[in-house]
Amino acid sequence: MKNLLILTIALMLPAFTATAQTGDKKGDLNDAEIAHIVVTANNVDIEAGNLAKKKASHEDVKAYAHRMVADHTDVNQQAKDLVKKLNVTPKDNKISQSLKDDGKANLDKLKELSGKEFDAAYIDGEIALHKKVIDVADNKLVPNVKNEELKALLIKVRPAFVSHLEHAQKIQPTIGDK
Repeated sequence: MKNLLILTIALMLPAFTATAQTGDKKGDLNDAEIAHIVVTANNVDIEAGNLAKKKASHEDVKAYAHRMVADHTDVNQQAKDLVKKLNVTPKDNKISQSLKDDGKANLDKLKELSGKEFDAAYIDGEIALHKKVIDVADNKLVPNVKNEELKALLIKVRPAFVSHLEHAQKIQPTIGDK
């Protein structure tokens, strides 16, 4: 669970970085909002991964997509269990709404691509998003979490961000090779 919770927000889209600065009036996010971001991000990543499982032409991209779907499906259940344990009701917010909207726009864009173009767009997006998510998690989510158990988990699972980023970076230069 600890190594997977951070994957919950591993594929947040670019608008997440911009909207993460808004939060409530003080710019803070509360635990209920963070919980909703976690669940929403998992769902967005699962949808993108499922599309990539179907459309990717490069075997490494397909394998990466399978990993994303498996990791995020597992994390989504674990995140829901943690939210229940902590008695936090996820609350919709600007960031989670932006994730949903951006996730749909990204899927629409990816649906129009095929072959190497699809593979490259999917992996390039993964790299950019993971870099941004690491920054947002470090600078917006962790500092705003009030529950110490949730905060500790976010801190302990940070290496999963790096693992997904490094995996995508390793695949990126091979996309032209089949």
